[in-house]
Amino acid sequence: MPVAYTEKFRPQFHFSPEANWMNDPNGMVYFNGEYHLFYQYHPCDTIWGPMHWGHAVSKDLIHWEHYPVALSPDENGMIFSGSAVVDWNNTTGFFPDEPGLVAIYTSADTYPDSDRPRQRQSIAYSRDNGRTWVKYEGNPVLSDVDRTDYRDPKVFFHEETGKWVMVLATGQSVTIYTSPNLIDWAFESEFGSKAGSHEGVWECPDLFKLSVDGNAGKQKWVLLVSIGDNPELEEGSRTQYFIGEFDGSVFVNDNSDDTVHWLDYGRDNYAGVSWSDIPDHDGRRIYIGWMSNWRYANQLPTKEWRSAMTLPRELSLYTGVNGVQLSQKPAAEIKEFRKKEHTYSEMTLLSNTEKVFTMPSPLLEVTAEIEKKDAGVFGICIQNANQEKTAILYNAGKGMLSVDRTNAGESSFSESFPSIQTAILELENNRLKLQILIDASSIEVFANGGKTAFTSLLFPNHPYEEIVLFSNEGSTAVKSFKLTELDSIWK
Repeated sequence: MPVAYTEKFRPQFHFSPEANWMNDPNGMVYFNGEYHLFYQYHPCDTIWGPMHWGHAVSKDLIHWEHYPVALSPDENGMIFSGSAVVDWNNTTGFFPDEPGLVAIYTSADTYPDSDRPRQRQSIAYSRDNGRTWVKYEGNPVLSDVDRTDYRDPKVFFHEETGKWVMVLATGQSVTIYTSPNLIDWAFESEFGSKAGSHEGVWECPDLFKLSVDGNAGKQKWVLLVSIGDNPELEEGSRTQYFIGEFDGSVFVNDNSDDTVHWLDYGRDNYAGVSWSDIPDHDGRRIYIGWMSNWRYANQLPTKEWRSAMTLPRELSLYTGVNGVQLSQKPAAEIKEFRKKEHTYSEMTLLSNTEKVFTMPSPLLEVTAEIEKKDAGVFGICIQNANQEKTAILYNAGKGMLSVDRTNAGESSFSESFPSIQTAILELENNRLKLQILIDASSIEVFANGGKTAFTSLLFPNHPYEEIVLFSNEGSTAVKSFKLTELDSIWK
């Protein structure tokens, strides 16, 4: 394994930059058998600074090859977040011979003779599978002097109207534009000034269509919106979503304005968006998020690099007690780094007892199905000999699932880091199903098929060594329990 991936806390099956600072995923697009992942990158430091687009490519969403910086600051400013698409039909005129890639991003600087931030939308194109990029000589292609927060364009082609659609974060709303050619943009509508959560600035929108309950004849549109850190609130930055209808011009929310749906109940999944141009025969909507939180992102206890991405996730819609909602699960490609399995079944835990297993690997996938008998609280804990531990526990009385990292390891870098992350979750047939992925400095928890997810950074000073099943205030039945050793993607 290269030395660059052996540092303390270095993720072993999550994407991280070779060195220095990374934040939002950008420009994710599938083209010619390759998944492209661009990302906000500061190539000269491990804290946020002048933003570039870093670049990596994968054929399987799991193993990544690093490429040189794709886009660097220019006369229009820094290169903020954005998206990329395949121009299949040469609507831009950039690709007379064969389809190519177009990146749509925010150019960020300040107004002349002013400290006021200026954010405008620009484009670049690639004729060599994303290896090199040419910035459009007419940049920027979209601006608005009346808006200060005006960024993070996510673009897709809307088949029904035959136009490109851009969703743009505009302060406390999302503004929708359309274009015939990715160059000339027209205002269509604005959404969200009174809907959902407004606890922080709106950022990184994404808009896409999904089938409901696997029924291709019933589809809904999903609008993702990340909201920035508000120091008055515990959670820091996080991501919400809306379910509704979209006609190529206007998004209509199916729910009341005061309805808030959270994508992830952990502290460390932000600014995520989905890949464009995944082939129809695949049919999945695959998403990835920045595994951090603006509350403490610049202070994380890593030295050579800072930040990682979540695992790629498949998104789907299901009908629940509160209407149509979003679920997520790790992309099927995680099978690529699974190794030996250790399987157990039909274990009974009596009241206030626990069963301890030695972790066969510090990199581990845990799957469990636990039936509540009369327990008040039950769950799973991972721990080491230094008394550092992280607990995933279900409180039956409150109907609440939580991930407790108050004593998970290193946390002195931020008072906000030690936390108990919670979500309301109903048992299904009196059972809790868990899929847990443990990396060197993170845990991802998917409950009841991904209807609830927690993404949480952890910084144990020594790798976790034991995994404990526990049942308090009554008994539980562990119907199945499997520990799967995971491999490093960097070998």
